[in-house]
Amino acid sequence: MSEDSGKEIEELLPHRAPFLFVDEILRADKEKISARHVFSQGEFFFKGHFPQYPVVPGVILVETLAQSGGAGLRKLGLLGGEDLFFLASVDKVKFRRQVRPGEEVRCEIENLRVSSRMIKQAGKAYVGEELAAEAEWLCLVSPGKPA
Repeated sequence: MSEDSGKEIEELLPHRAPFLFVDEILRADKEKISARHVFSQGEFFFKGHFPQYPVVPGVILVETLAQSGGAGLRKLGLLGGEDLFFLASVDKVKFRRQVRPGEEVRCEIENLRVSSRMIKQAGKAYVGEELAAEAEWLCLVSPGKPA
């Protein structure tokens, strides 16, 4: 991740390491958002999640999708600068491929419904051209300033 990309992501999301899973927004428009993240060997969860055969936990892949969607919306100006968004529901989750240390995940997000109070999105996570995970989620938007 370049220094410029890292600064932009930190302006777009309240999340911080070790729980920040977006390196760069590749595309953002009202219909679709694309983002990427490389899961480095040093990610905190690899030490305990199948240490002999480390894989990214499914819940982290879902979080990566949701963070990518939120960062894209904020980049578009569709979320207020201090608004926070929290997962309220996750549906239609399917894991298709393991994600291993060092692999880059590309998230392709579709905006299903966006308002000042809620966000409904669907997304797919790819490693190369292989589908790794897919889900739909709902986030509730809360005005506020991160601590």
